[in-house]
Amino acid sequence: MALEAARQFPAATIAGVDFSAPMIALGRRKVAGAHVADRVHLSVAPAEALPFCDQAFDGATVAFGLRNVPERRQALAEIHRILRPVGRAVILEFTTPPGRLFRSIYLWYFHRVLPAVGGFVSGHPSAYAYLPASVSDFPPPKELATWMTEAGFRDVSYRLLTGGIVAIHVGIKGGG
Repeated sequence: MALEAARQFPAATIAGVDFSAPMIALGRRKVAGAHVADRVHLSVAPAEALPFCDQAFDGATVAFGLRNVPERRQALAEIHRILRPVGRAVILEFTTPPGRLFRSIYLWYFHRVLPAVGGFVSGHPSAYAYLPASVSDFPPPKELATWMTEAGFRDVSYRLLTGGIVAIHVGIKGGG
């Protein structure tokens, strides 16, 4: 996400966080390889305690990560805290498709095929076993939208993508 943001916004300074030091180390190698280390800064930190000043950013994104945060509501409050007034939060996350037929096909694939294929391709048989459980434990889009509103975001909306396999949520921090 940080590299894509750097590509789309060549004048921006970008900060990225992950609670996993190995993921940050991998990210730093990618940032160095993309020659954007002067404006993309990565840190090890939990989403529930972001290491940034209040109102430090114009925007914040989370892609397929909020479901892995133990205290999701606290993470949303932290995202709200670090945004400037009228800053935008965009959250992309897996969800369960709403249509009965597609949902049943998807769940069969998601619980039986994806973990096996992912484990085979990665060489780690359990590497993708957590994915279905983490998605099942995550709130549906309407509930996440409510959580965002409760965290202080306004004009919260979401849109289902790819037949409802993922949802993109957007919220704006109130002005002032």
